[in-house]
Amino acid sequence: MSLRPTIETRKAMPHIEGAGVKLHRAFGFQDPSELDPFLLFDDFRNDHPEDYLRGFPWHPHRGIETITYVLSGTVEHGDSLGNTGTLGAGDVQWMTAGSGIMHQEMPQGNAAGQMHGFQLWGNLPASQKMTAPRYQDVASGEIPEVIDDDGTRVKVIVGSFWGKTGPVDGIAADPQYLDIQIPAGVRKTFRIDTYRRAFAYIFEGQAAFADASAPSGVLLEKEVAGEEVNIRDLSGDRTLVRFGTGDEITVQAGPEGVRFLLISGAPIAEPVAWHGPIVMNTQAELQQAMRDLRNGTFIRPAH
Repeated sequence: MSLRPTIETRKAMPHIEGAGVKLHRAFGFQDPSELDPFLLFDDFRNDHPEDYLRGFPWHPHRGIETITYVLSGTVEHGDSLGNTGTLGAGDVQWMTAGSGIMHQEMPQGNAAGQMHGFQLWGNLPASQKMTAPRYQDVASGEIPEVIDDDGTRVKVIVGSFWGKTGPVDGIAADPQYLDIQIPAGVRKTFRIDTYRRAFAYIFEGQAAFADASAPSGVLLEKEVAGEEVNIRDLSGDRTLVRFGTGDEITVQAGPEGVRFLLISGAPIAEPVAWHGPIVMNTQAELQQAMRDLRNGTFIRPAH
């Protein structure tokens, strides 16, 4: 076994998106090779309706997949193909934009006015950029959860983990998307296939992630897989942790426990031409998408 080094820890930054939604962006519109096949990750969390009710009105997508995971409140969505629906707490929508779709998402708070969810963008390889759009709407009750003897809970949204397989399938990047809760003080190790790029996003509590190198501030030392490793200072809410190459990570939960997303996928390793919600491989393809938007041919007829 080889421990994945923690190559970067950073806070999500405040950002305004859509028609004025206040959110925090962990990554996006930077070097797309860093977390290939993932392009962008937003945490939209607000206690004040005026910060989110204007939502994300009609906008185009092409060449990517958008993954929306709602923790509280609801998100009403609709598209140019006539699909409509509402995502509630615990629900997931995996939308493959493919050749092109016009889409809108309008968040609504819970009874207390609170709204919380995440959106992840995954890239599509060139061979699938122009496939027909596809939705996978998954209700919270369809998402398997595994509870370990030490109280660790893992919701398996995508991929296979601890004998359970998530309900979302047929995704290009062969991703694994896990929602993990670890009780206070518990240390846990998770396997991740070596070929995957991986990151964690902490959104409740605190944790330290083991690292093969010694940082300037060492919280504690542990024996992991027969090797002495150092564990970094505790990271807290809205923290992105990006991992290097290896096949496992070790997490030490803080005094109040921790909840985080652990997401990984197979790199696509192709050129990226990116403009807003449209991601192609070449500038020529991107320019064609812009022309399609202008002349009304962005949405391809179903075959």
